[in-house]
This record gives sequence, C-alpha cells and structure tokens, in this order.
Amino acid sequence: MSDTPTTAGPVMHADQIDISIDVVARLLAGQFGPLVGRHPTVTPVTGSGTVNAIFRVGDEVTARFPLQPGAGPDQLRDDLAAEQAALAELAQISPVATPRPLGVGEPGHGHPLPWAVQTWLDGVDGFRAETSTAGFADDLVSLVTAFREADTRGRPFCGRGRGGSVADHGPWVETCLHETARFVDSETMGRLTRLWHGFRDLGFASTPPVMAHGDLIPGNVLVADGRLVGLLDGGGFGPADRSLDLVSVWHLLGPEWWQSVRERLGSDDEEWQRGRAWAFEQAIGLWWYYRTSNPQMSRLGERTLRRLLVDQP
Repeated sequence: MSDTPTTAGPVMHADQIDISIDVVARLLAGQFGPLVGRHPTVTPVTGSGTVNAIFRVGDEVTARFPLQPGAGPDQLRDDLAAEQAALAELAQISPVATPRPLGVGEPGHGHPLPWAVQTWLDGVDGFRAETSTAGFADDLVSLVTAFREADTRGRPFCGRGRGGSVADHGPWVETCLHETARFVDSETMGRLTRLWHGFRDLGFASTPPVMAHGDLIPGNVLVADGRLVGLLDGGGFGPADRSLDLVSVWHLLGPEWWQSVRERLGSDDEEWQRGRAWAFEQAIGLWWYYRTSNPQMSRLGERTLRRLLVDQP
C-alpha cells in the first residue's frame, strides 16, 4: 500500500483496517472509471463514522470502506450487496433525500476487502446543526410514520443487531456497564444499572415488525434551518421492532418534544419502554467504547443516557 496518509478518522477498533487515498483512487479508477474518471479526486470524510472509512469522490460520489474484516470477504460482499438493496428500497420510501447505491467494489492494490459506492448527499449533519426544534420533531414523526407504513413484504427481523430481542443484548450491556463504572460516579452508575434492570428481560415485541432505519443518530441526519432534509447510512433499512426508530427521540430531541412525539406516533407504554431500551443499549456502548477514540460519539452516548434518566416512567 502507498504511504500516502488516509484517513477518514481515528483508530477506533483493535482490528481496524487502514486504507490510503492513493489506493482508494486506484480502486475507483480501475473498477468505476466510467463513473469517476481515470484520475478521481478523493477526499477523506472525517466525522462520526464508526463502521466505514468514507471518502468523497468528486462532487457526486461516495466510497465506503469497511473498517473491520468481520467474517471475511465473502460474507462482507454479501452484506454489502444486501446494504445496496436496502439503500435502494429506502430511497423509494423516505420522505427526505437519501444516498442511492452505485455498486460494490472488489479487493485490490493491497486492500483486502470489498467496498461500496453510492451517491454523495450534501448537507450539515445533526452533530453540527440543531435538531431539537419543532420543525425537526414534525419531520421525525413523518419519517418514522412513513417507515412504519411501508410494506415489509412478509419479511421478519433479520436476527442481527438491534431490533429483535432486547434480552439478547444482555451480555454486551453488562460489559458496557462494567467498563463505564471505571470513570462514572457511583450514584450515576446505580441509576444506570437500575434502568437497565428494568429493560434486560424484554424479549421480542408483541407487535409485528415494521420497516426501520435502525440508526437514527445525529451523524445520520442532515439538517437545514431546523428541518430534516436528508438521511444517511440506510444500509440497515429493514424489518425490525417497531420501537427501534424511537431511539431518535432521545438521540435527537430534548425533553420538551418527547410527549408530543409519543402521542403523534401512538406509542403505548410497551412500545415507549422498548424504545428507551434500544436507546440505552446503543448509548451505553457509545459512551465507553469511543471515549478516547471518538469523543463526539462518546458524548452522544452520555447525553442520550442522561436524557433516559430524565425520562423515567
């Protein structure tokens, strides 16, 4: 590999794969030349990404390179193909702009893994723009409603990640609580532990799955003038627990909007509790895991947890 520096971000994982701008440019020119040209302009996109190294290619294309090897190239190739299909489906349903898939690239020039190409979506993300506004809350309700009304085509939850049984995530959350206790005061830890104990025995939802984005965090929403105008990272779009996208309530909105959003989405006590559980499961990992490697994501986890402590039933 070239010694030209990368990098779309800091080292966040023990098995993280690095890739240089030169290698990205050569892979793109060799495999997507008609789309990007023989000498594409490649710029790392630094920010909150924790799964992919992201590069902007010219003005209209994005290349995304997985940061971790996972189960290997063959499984990753299948996963990327599934993500591309999910992106295409999301683009047909979303009331706001979303990136569109352009293809899956193959390993080469010393890079060991498949990778993906999609359209670039310009805008300001929710880490840099205010999301706790009346207009954004309205747009969030419209977005989640559109997803819930979409046809699952009889597909069940895929069985991976958040969106199935909360109880399945118990060992991970216990690890997170143990790590968090190293730097958080005992009173806060007691409250967090009691909060998790109220969630940990939740199994699968009693309601059928609906279509869900699954990762509605500040880095995945684009904002203009306090309104939601774009949606990123939709490769996980698919059937899941209908409460899963409620994580956005605590990730993106202040307490002044919670009740009105709950009423407009028609969330009963069970659904709201499950939404809080999914938000907790995500946030408790963000706070400790990225504390030194990605402080922005760590701060998001802390803020969401403190909001959940406020939003007691």
